Amino acid sequence: MTWFGGSRRWWVLALVMSVVAAVTEPLMPALLKPLLDRGFARGQLALWMVPTAIILLFAVRGVAQFVSQYALARIANEGMQRMRSVLFERMLAADLGLFSRQSASTLSNTIVYEVQTGSMLLVQALLSISRDGFTVVALLVYLLFLNWKLTLVVAVLVPGVSWIMKALSRRLYSLTLMGQQATDELAYVVEENVLAHRMVRLHGAQAGQSARFDRLSHSLNRLAVKSTIASAAMTPLTQLFAAVALSVVVMIALWQSGDRGLTVGSFVAYITAMLMLIAPIRRLADMANPITRGLAALERGLGLMDGTQVEAEGRFEMARAEGRVELCGVQVRYREDAGMALEDIDLRIAPGEIVALVGPSGSGKTTLVNLLPRFVRPTAGQVMLDGHDVAGWTLESLRRQFALVSQDVVMLNDTLAANVALGAAQIDRARVLRCVEAANLAPHVERLPQGIDTVLGHNATELSGGQRQRLAIARALYRDAPVLLLDEATSALDTESERLVQDALQRLMQGRTTLIVAHRLSTIQHADRIVVMDRGCIVEQGSHAELMARDGLYARLQAPRAAPADA
Repeated sequence: MTWFGGSRRWWVLALVMSVVAAVTEPLMPALLKPLLDRGFARGQLALWMVPTAIILLFAVRGVAQFVSQYALARIANEGMQRMRSVLFERMLAADLGLFSRQSASTLSNTIVYEVQTGSMLLVQALLSISRDGFTVVALLVYLLFLNWKLTLVVAVLVPGVSWIMKALSRRLYSLTLMGQQATDELAYVVEENVLAHRMVRLHGAQAGQSARFDRLSHSLNRLAVKSTIASAAMTPLTQLFAAVALSVVVMIALWQSGDRGLTVGSFVAYITAMLMLIAPIRRLADMANPITRGLAALERGLGLMDGTQVEAEGRFEMARAEGRVELCGVQVRYREDAGMALEDIDLRIAPGEIVALVGPSGSGKTTLVNLLPRFVRPTAGQVMLDGHDVAGWTLESLRRQFALVSQDVVMLNDTLAANVALGAAQIDRARVLRCVEAANLAPHVERLPQGIDTVLGHNATELSGGQRQRLAIARALYRDAPVLLLDEATSALDTESERLVQDALQRLMQGRTTLIVAHRLSTIQHADRIVVMDRGCIVEQGSHAELMARDGLYARLQAPRAAPADA
């Protein structure tokens, strides 16, 4: 695991201290032998020697265990931090298909919790294995030194424990993977109900959602019980093997003491060392569960890194584009078993031209807009910006040419200034204030507790829809990109909010190539050209007057909107 190999000095320190702590274990029964054989015979052993040795022994073991645990904790935390950082950076640079395959709860659970759980479980298991493993080896060496024939009986434990751990570990691994999947499904239900809390309450769907949650929760609980049974079975089975071996050893030791003059000190030292073996062997057997869970958790994180492709990009760069957009024979198909989202699209937009895209829902308007910053890649054809295929641009340079205002405004849990200047290395406060004013948001900002330094909270939900839209316009103004993308920017606003937003949009569109996806006539009536789409194709183009006179799809789309005014 390269993630946990960066601090070699901590590994060396942990290993050395674990060995020191393990070596002190057999010294305890070793002290009993002279104490019993000679300590009670007056004058043969000084009264202070054994007690002093015991105190020193426990002091050394305590220091060694503390240092080894601290070193391994440092290794775990540093490795976890490195792995989290790489995972988060990979997510930020990931191909956008990742976000359609994985839910937000799954990604956050993997990056935050799975990595932490896996790292801590594995390093704690490693601590126990190093400490108990060395302890078992040290005690076995001492037992061989005392009586090698008796020690051969102890060797019977090894294949028995190995078989138990191998069989139950496979079961635990399988249950752990199923438990991870069940946890993701449960977290997704919570995520959905947090996002849709208003609709759930409006439609009285609490009982159905509660039943859905309980069903998944019970499934997760059943898996947890099965995992507990598999884990708990290891300890009694290994203890049974140890008890059988201990009983045989005691019988043989008693027989040897009668026939061969085994001293009391040797007998007690051997039995004590033998008993001391049981605890570390039991703990080693218990390590199967945390190791299995830790490996499964880390494998998930590693799988996310290895299985996630970063966005492909070219090498072409430009400081600022003119804003000439061309789509030549563009086709888009999201899945092999689905129809075309866009088919044979040919469209040319001059620098500074304002083009509106209209059409029924599902006609491909948003897909077309998403082609420009490469949020969607064409299945065939070329998408050009200033004569260069967008596939040949570096992503940073390409996306610097675009500003986006959509109906789904997304704000970070940060200050208003940071949201307006999103992505900027340094925040120009004067520029933020100018953009806020140009977006018709200055009166509201002046009433905020800390002005532009006010933290907006989760997605700025305390702002009204119109205020959030104007904040998105202020962000687009701050970005000052040559190409502006407006995706249903006024679709959910009341009349007064729409008026303020439209006024701000007029300032924003000045001097910029603009693509507008909209249904409302008020949004598109000032467009230089209107492009009408249907079922992934361009069916009409022209001005509002030309298209209405043609009496085609555009005229039919506008007719229902005019009916209430005529009534």
